[in-house]
This record gives sequence, structure tokens and C-alpha cells, in this order.
Amino acid sequence: MFLLGGFRKFQIVQKSFVKEGATRANQVAGEILSFFTRNNFTISDRGETITFEGMMVPSRGQAALLTFCTCISLASVGLVLSIAIPEGGNNWFWLMALSPLAGVYYWQRASRKEEIKVKIIVGNEGNLSEIIVRGDDQQVEQMRKELQLSEKGMIYVKGIFEQ
Repeated sequence: MFLLGGFRKFQIVQKSFVKEGATRANQVAGEILSFFTRNNFTISDRGETITFEGMMVPSRGQAALLTFCTCISLASVGLVLSIAIPEGGNNWFWLMALSPLAGVYYWQRASRKEEIKVKIIVGNEGNLSEIIVRGDDQQVEQMRKELQLSEKGMIYVKGIFEQ
């Protein structure tokens, strides 16, 4: 993921989740498997902890946005330089021709292998007790939202922009 000013640092987090109500553990396991399969992850290791692996690929839209933002930024630099150093005239605006290099740089470096580890703890009578997830913070948060999980020991309050 690109943020203005550089690439986003990927953070590995470990969170514990619970599902409201008495939910069967195998039903939640199926939902988790379905979520990761939809997001192009495969199971690389089965056991007490299940490991999902996926390849994050670059996005054309993201590359286009990066190129556009870089072009606007270099146009601003060209404007400032044409005012500050008038001997260069309008030639400073040729700096905008470098903006596609930002998209190329992103495209070459954006793909990466991602690994998510999930451990489901089953309570008495086969009901779900806890889900422990370790992986990229954005993937973990997306899973929490889609599967409507609550972080253990926390009460989730919807933001004003959430539906």
C-alpha cells in the first residue's frame, strides 16, 4: 500500500478475537477459510495453527494515482523554480516528464509474499472460545470486519462514517 511520502511499513500484529453468541468452531473455521480463499490465499501449513500464504500484487489504479500525484507535485516544483530562478523560464516544467518513473518504481517493488497464521481455540461442547490471528495489520482488520469478530476484551463502537 502506498501512502504519500513513501511506502507503508507493513506491521505484523497478533490479535485475539471472539464471535458473539454461541458459535460452532467448525462454522467459524469455514468462514475463515472462505475469507482467505476469496482473497487469493492458500493453506501452506495445517496443524494446531493454520498458515495461509498469499501474494500481494501491484494495483494498476494505485500506480496511476502515484504517477498522477507525482506529476502534480513536480508541476508545483516547476512553478516554484520558474518563479525563483527565472533564467530557466518554463523549462522547469519538463520535470513532470519524470513522473512515470514513480509508477514504474511502485510496480517493480509492490509485490510481496504475505503470511497469516490462525489458531482457533475450541471451548466446551465444540463452541468457539477464541481466534488468535497473526499477520499484516490491514488483512487482520479486514478479516475482523468481514467476519464480524470482536477483539477479545474490547467493545467495538462503530465510527460515524461506518454503515
